[in-house]
Order: sequence, then structure tokens, then C-alpha cells
Amino acid sequence: MEGRPRGGGGGGRTAMDYSLAALKLFASQLAGSTTAPSSEGSSPAQMLFGIRFQRAWIQGVVVRADYSVGDGRLFVDDGSCVTELMLRPEDAKGQPWRPGMYVLIIGAYIAPQSTESLPMVKVHKIVDLSAQPDREAMWYMEVAEAYNFFYKADASGVGSPP
Repeated sequence: MEGRPRGGGGGGRTAMDYSLAALKLFASQLAGSTTAPSSEGSSPAQMLFGIRFQRAWIQGVVVRADYSVGDGRLFVDDGSCVTELMLRPEDAKGQPWRPGMYVLIIGAYIAPQSTESLPMVKVHKIVDLSAQPDREAMWYMEVAEAYNFFYKADASGVGSPP
């Protein structure tokens, strides 16, 4: 199962607008998001760095797995804060996620609805990256690169660098 994705579809009650990018970020940055202005025909979304988004892409270490609640909950520490993850039934089947694993998560950011006042993400895709040797260092570089090339440029209104 290492390095292989589990799941990959949407689901849930909020319609996902897959034309909106999943922002690569540190979970602590989610606290700075605000509710995006609604417009006719648009799905509910958040704003961060001047970018409309529904999904977050985070990576970190599983610090707790709780399969006694609903379809299961994971708590992942990305070095900036802990995020609560709501698993889908297919992701929780067999309880494969354990503390100590390093995972990539893409999912719907649910503005503070965590049972423990943590950022919460409803998992759409989860991948075990534990076997990847430089995963954490590369992740920090990816988040910094995304911020410098895309988010910072959009927030300033200047556009992406050449």
C-alpha cells in the first residue's frame, strides 16, 4: 500500500468545484482563511492569499488514529499545527493508518468544525509517503515554492513571476 493513493473522489454535501486548485499549505495557514464571497452558480468556498479554494493539500505525521468515531478520524501534525481528518469508509477500511506514518492528504477544508478546535479536512485522497526518504524536506520546499510563485503573486495582484 505504500506510496499508493486510497480513494480519490469527492463526495459529501457541498458540491466540489474541481476547477479550484487544492492549495499546498501548512495547516496553520488555514486559520487565515475567510469565507469567499458567493456568486450565482458558485459553490461555497474559502479565500486565502486572495485565492478562492475548497480543498487543502497538506502532509504530515499521523499522531493519533481514532476509528471509534463515524468512519474514523486521524490527527496529523505537519509541524505547524495538528489537523483533524475525517476519513471516508473506503479509507478507514481495515484501519490502515497508524501513528508514525507520514501521509499526503487532499481534502475539503471544513472551516473550524473540529471536535477539538483544530483545522478539519474531509479526506478525498490520502497517500502513505512513509517510505519516501526526503518527504518532509521536499514538502517544506513545495509549500514555499507554491507560496512564492502562486499565492504571494495572486495576493499582491501582480501575477505569477516570469
